[in-house]
Amino acid sequence: MFGNAIVWQPKALRQLRKVPTEDAKRIRFAVGTELADLTKSRQIKALVGHDYGYRLSVGRWRVLFNFDGLVHIVSIEEVVKRDERTY
Repeated sequence: MFGNAIVWQPKALRQLRKVPTEDAKRIRFAVGTELADLTKSRQIKALVGHDYGYRLSVGRWRVLFNFDGLVHIVSIEEVVKRDERTY
């Protein structure tokens, strides 16, 4: 069985180059395994009221993507821990 085709947008590729090497490896591996078959992925969440349709959690990173038959990876963002000084 073939998996979903994955298309990296230029913005996401630029962001991936700035991610620490070990984290970038984990992100690429997760994208290849989790997004290849969306029906079996447990780390994907549909987003409501957001510019992008879905997000994949990879440790402290979020891979934001859209799906229209192809997986379009549009952004990679780091989740910063919140504390009592966040607000």
